[in-house]
Amino acid sequence: MKKSIKWLWGALLLVLLMVGGWYGYQRFIRPSISQQQQVKRVEKRHVKLVAVGDSLTYGQGDEKKNGGYVGIIKQKIQDKYKKTSVSTVNYGVSGDRSDQILARLNKQAEMRKDLRDADVIVMTVGGNDLMQTLEKDIMMQSQAKIQSSVNQAQGTYENKLNQLFTAVRKENKHAPIFVMSIYNPVYTYFPDVAAINDSINQWNQATQSVTKKYSKMHFVSIYKVMSYGQYQTKAQRQQLIQQEEKVNHGKVQQSQLLSIMSNKNHNLNEYISSEDNFHPNNLGYQHMASRLFKSMVKYDSWEFVRE
Repeated sequence: MKKSIKWLWGALLLVLLMVGGWYGYQRFIRPSISQQQQVKRVEKRHVKLVAVGDSLTYGQGDEKKNGGYVGIIKQKIQDKYKKTSVSTVNYGVSGDRSDQILARLNKQAEMRKDLRDADVIVMTVGGNDLMQTLEKDIMMQSQAKIQSSVNQAQGTYENKLNQLFTAVRKENKHAPIFVMSIYNPVYTYFPDVAAINDSINQWNQATQSVTKKYSKMHFVSIYKVMSYGQYQTKAQRQQLIQQEEKVNHGKVQQSQLLSIMSNKNHNLNEYISSEDNFHPNNLGYQHMASRLFKSMVKYDSWEFVRE
């Protein structure tokens, strides 16, 4: 009987200690931890955005001469963050491959300085690397040969991309970097030609895979919005495929590609410039900027200081 009473008192004491400990944690310790974690974030007075890349960063095809997505993203930042002024520096050069962008970075001291001073960095890269391969091989009738050629080129591309990203990170270890994908500019004409679609998707996967190796680096896909254009639903794309099968039977003819490129003032994709039927027009750049800005808002360390 005495043992039972002692056990009961012991159990009661243990319960009281647990309750008291829980109350003390909730009343004193937890608020203290919470206060430490609640760091006030204040919008920066000024943000410097540095854009690096190829013709998509340069803004080729923008009929409004607004600087492509770079000019649009500047306005989007200022519209959302009212207290912030934005300056942009554009190091986009049409036709540049990844190794050529790196060569410019190594040669241009001003470019390196701007990267060091950047609060946020945006990049377009990879399209010209892939085009170098596809221009030689896209007329092959063998899907297997095209795939083999792209596989071989991919390893070289990933090595070049690593060198470029490492060089950019060497100049700026803290600014978030947003890298945009490439897209299929002739999808609306050849929606069921796997050789093109598969190669571009594979290239994007390679870029995304390399991007993941670096801290504060984010991959932004523009493939669907820019490739599909206004044909964003599955039913709309299926209709495109049915039309294309009747005409091309799933194959690409060189004469057809040349005809598309030279067909001024018209493109089936309303987001593609009718000047060259390859680069985005202003509407296309707006869609690119929207995808980019969505990611920038999600990873917004570039916009705030902590107090």
